Amino acid sequence: MKAQELTSKTPDQLKDQLVALKKEAFNLRFQQATGQMESTARMRAVRRDVARVKTILNQKAADAAAAN
Repeated sequence: MKAQELTSKTPDQLKDQLVALKKEAFNLRFQQATGQMESTARMRAVRRDVARVKTILNQKAADAAAAN
């Protein structure tokens, strides 16, 4: 996912996406622990997507605070 895609979303949509990504990360960790993981690269991608979403959320919060 691209950062440009995230900037067009609302904070509520971003929070929903963050929850979904964290669930996926949990499931991937569980798969790794049980030896059922197919692609270890997906863990890295999910971690980076979580970081992107958090970054955009923080930027939107800072912009909203600066606007007030």
